[in-house]
Amino acid sequence: MREAQSSRAGGAALAERASAELSRIQRRIEQIYQLEPGPCILPFVCVDSDEGREQVIVRQSPEALELMVLLPGASLEALIEGDASGALDEYLGAVEGISHFIHITERARTRLPTTLLELELQAEVDKFAILADASQHAGELTDLHRRLYENVRYLHSESSEQGERYRLANDLAARLWSSLIAQGSSPRTQLVLRQFYRASQAEKIRMVNAA
Repeated sequence: MREAQSSRAGGAALAERASAELSRIQRRIEQIYQLEPGPCILPFVCVDSDEGREQVIVRQSPEALELMVLLPGASLEALIEGDASGALDEYLGAVEGISHFIHITERARTRLPTTLLELELQAEVDKFAILADASQHAGELTDLHRRLYENVRYLHSESSEQGERYRLANDLAARLWSSLIAQGSSPRTQLVLRQFYRASQAEKIRMVNAA
């Protein structure tokens, strides 16, 4: 596995504080799902001067899997601040990029397939998991659930392929976490999250429908 090259990113160096937060989030996600530690994300990250949304660029050949995580400058600033409350969308863009990176590398390691819907769905689940670390009370978790899954605005129309995929990922993640919040914090919650991570797309959908 190696870093992809891109003239768009300009090879901008990551600030020390942003690097520390990227590494912390990566290792926390791996800990939540009890994954084997994967490649450090830092060499794969570039700052996108276009100030668009985060992107993960994948190029696969028989010889190698190349990855690049493009983060807009605003996400970099949010990571430097280390406080999601001030720039939630920008901070979560970085979390989404990390989530995609981990999911792709983990599926490559275990030689399992994945889909675009799985990537988006897992990222929506991971965003809540990361932010919920600071929330211990049911009321706080319910408020976080509302902010992440109800008070949302989509950039793609509902009739587009991307718009449909993002809406479905949001709905499935919302239903999964709604069920887990209702059950309260317990070892079973962690077990469900770990089973969900390793499930196929069809199995994930069945788990949500059965919750």
